[in-house]
Amino acid sequence: MRKIILSILGVLLVFGAILVGNYIVGKKKKRKPKFSRIIKTVFVEKVQNKEIPITLTANGNLVAKNKVALFSEVQGVLKKQNKSFKAGTRYKKGQVLLNINSAEFYANLQAQRSNLFNLLASIMPDIRLDYPTEFEKWQSYLQQFDINKTTIVLPKTTTDKETYFISGRGITSSYYNIKNLEVKLSKYNIRAPFTGILTEALVSPGALVRNGQKLGEFIDESVYELEVTVNNNYANLLVVGNSVNLSNLEKTKNYTGKVVRVNGKVDLASQTIKVYIEVAHKDLKEGMYLEANLNAKVEKDAIEISRKLLVDNSKIYTVKNDSILSLITIKPVHFNSETLVLKGVENNTTILTQVLPGAYEGMIVKTNKK
Repeated sequence: MRKIILSILGVLLVFGAILVGNYIVGKKKKRKPKFSRIIKTVFVEKVQNKEIPITLTANGNLVAKNKVALFSEVQGVLKKQNKSFKAGTRYKKGQVLLNINSAEFYANLQAQRSNLFNLLASIMPDIRLDYPTEFEKWQSYLQQFDINKTTIVLPKTTTDKETYFISGRGITSSYYNIKNLEVKLSKYNIRAPFTGILTEALVSPGALVRNGQKLGEFIDESVYELEVTVNNNYANLLVVGNSVNLSNLEKTKNYTGKVVRVNGKVDLASQTIKVYIEVAHKDLKEGMYLEANLNAKVEKDAIEISRKLLVDNSKIYTVKNDSILSLITIKPVHFNSETLVLKGVENNTTILTQVLPGAYEGMIVKTNKK
C-alpha cells in the first residue's frame, strides 16, 4: 500500500513539474508586436502641357567696352598736373592725363625748324634767277614760317626740275624730319581719348618714365560688355539685337542689355560659344558679376518641374488611381539651375510636385492636390 501511495505522489509531482515548467516557458515567450500600416501623403497636380519659354542662364564679369591701357612712347620725368594721376580720377575727353617733361626734346625741334628756315632762305636767290615764276610762292611760305608753331606744308612744286632742286638742297628731308619730331612731341602729353575714369595708376609725379612703360588704365564707365558662354546647341537661336535680362548675385537689382556680338568659334573642349552682351547703367562697375537670362526659344507641349523630381535622369513618378506610385519615362528638353523642361507626359496625368523620401514603384500613397 505504501508503495502505491509513493508511486501516485511521484506521478503527481512529475505532472506538477511539467505544468509549472510550461507556465514559466509560456510567460517568457515574447508577443509579436502588431504594426499599423502607414500610408504617406504626397502632393500632386494634374499635367497641362503648354508653351514653355526656354531661357538660357549664363554669368560673367563686366568689362568696359571702351578701355585703354596707357603706355609711354617717350622718355622723361613726369610733371605734376592740376588733377592727381590716381585711380578714381575722372577726366573729360581731350583733357591731359599725363604730362612728361619735353623741354630738351622741344629745344631740339626748334633747332631743326631753324635749320629748315635757313635752308629756305639760302635758296631764295637761286629760285629768283632760275625759277622766277615760282619765287612768289616760296617767298610767301618763308614769310609765314614761324619756328614757334607747327610747320606748315611745303609749297607744291610744278616741274621735275624744281622738285630735284628743292630735294637736292635737303629741304624735303629736313621738312619731314621736323614733322616726325612734331608727332613725337605730341606724345609727351597723353590726353583722354574719351570721357571716363582712371582705374589704374602706376606712376606718380617726379618719376622717370621710360619708353614702353605702362602708366595706367583708363575706361569709359558709361557702357559695359558682359561675356558669357552658351551651349553650342543654341547658337543658331542667339540673334544680335535680342534683349537680355541681367541681375546681380543677390537678385536685388535688374538691368536690361542686348546681344551685340556672337563669336563664330566653338570651344573644342566645352562645346560652348561666347556671346557678348552690352549693358549701360550708372550703378555698374567694371568687374561686377552679373547673371544673364537669354530667351532662346519656346518649347511647345511641354511642362516645367523641379529637377529634384527627376529619377535616373529620364523618369518621374506619377500616381495611378489616386493611390499607387508609378514611374514613367519622359524626354528632358532643357535643364535650368533649379527646374527642368520636359516632354512626353500626357495631359491630366497626376504627377508628384514634391520629393517623397523612400518612394518606389507600386507604393500606396494618399494624394493631396496642390
